[in-house]
Amino acid sequence: MIPRYQTVLFVILLVASIVMGAVLWQLRNRAHERLLAGQDSTPTQAPEVAPAEQATLLVANDGENSLMTQDLLLPLPQNPGARARAVLAKLLDLYTLPNAAHPVPGGGSSISEVFLLPATDSGSAGSSADSGAKASQTGAQLAVVNLTGAFAANHPSGLETETLTVLSICATLHANLPTVTQVRFLVDGQPRASLAGHADLTRTYLTSDAVSMEGTHQ
Repeated sequence: MIPRYQTVLFVILLVASIVMGAVLWQLRNRAHERLLAGQDSTPTQAPEVAPAEQATLLVANDGENSLMTQDLLLPLPQNPGARARAVLAKLLDLYTLPNAAHPVPGGGSSISEVFLLPATDSGSAGSSADSGAKASQTGAQLAVVNLTGAFAANHPSGLETETLTVLSICATLHANLPTVTQVRFLVDGQPRASLAGHADLTRTYLTSDAVSMEGTHQ
């Protein structure tokens, strides 16, 4: 005959096993529901990309010492600063192609950032406050182009080639953002005396400086 205490213990263990089984079953169901909820919330479509628009690049040509107009369809962001960086990145990408008329290493990653600020009236004899007010009224902008140190370090040295790079950047900015009338350059976020020993990076460039060098290439 089974002792009474063993019968009670058996019943307690059996009840505990049933309870634990029920709890584990509920936990399994909840985990399965959370998994399904996570799958349902996962996007089923790829994120939208910027629509393709026509961009005008002023591409440097060493042989003719000029800037050639080239129109391309590019995905361009709506944010003006991001838009400026995108067109300049494509411009520098063209300089890395095997048949580039202005070969410069680095490509689009050489443009760290482009900041757009109100332009200053550098030709005005008035106060800086007056100059800022005039720039605000006209909507003119100053683009600050931050280049990488690697781009400056590896850029071919020479007055003509460096000047063409600088002016192609200025002209391309103005062609796609007509309010940009002035351009300044930084390298790794800091002022730099020259691009590769010749082109002055301490000055403010006027985008009109590049107009006389523009040609046409389709």
